[in-house]
Amino acid sequence: MILDPKELSLQETYKLMIGSIVPRPIAFVSTISKDGLENLAPFSYFNGICSNPPSIMFCPGRRGYDGKTKDTLNNIRDTEEFALNIVSEDFAEQMVATATDFEPDVNEFDVSGLTPEPCQEIAPPRVAEAKISYECTLNQIVPVGNEGPGGGFVIIGTIVLFHIDDDVYKDGYINIEKLRPIGRLAGNQYTRTTDKFEIIRKIKPE
Repeated sequence: MILDPKELSLQETYKLMIGSIVPRPIAFVSTISKDGLENLAPFSYFNGICSNPPSIMFCPGRRGYDGKTKDTLNNIRDTEEFALNIVSEDFAEQMVATATDFEPDVNEFDVSGLTPEPCQEIAPPRVAEAKISYECTLNQIVPVGNEGPGGGFVIIGTIVLFHIDDDVYKDGYINIEKLRPIGRLAGNQYTRTTDKFEIIRKIKPE
């Protein structure tokens, strides 16, 4: 089967992408507006970029029904700061509760019952329940695609401070069993990391 995205609807293309780009890590991003209103939202187009300086990216799309930009993007544009929280299974349902397109004056910390914890280097709070959080400053925002439904942005941030729970950190490594991160699949499905296998890479001969 060969499918041409030019012949598909936006919804069909979206379903193909989220059904095949799996599993996806979840960036649970907390921001604050220029008026001091807190915001919290999950994004599953997320990954690391490099380690010097430590940099990450996530991609907030335009709203599918009207093409408008999301509060997270608007807040980062205004303040150039955000906290990125890693989602553990312990608070997965609270994370999902924030995924609705609320009005800008709605505080998703209140909606979810999660706890805002002050950061040290940036104004937005982090999620206290998260075992790992990054305090980030904005590197750049890259617009991608159309200026309407289906378009989006790549937000690149520089990590200025790591918050890591002592329980998941030992000898420079993260204990994945104690972190219990979840990944995003399609629809309402998520995945755990409870099943693993190992493949040893061959060392390049000199």
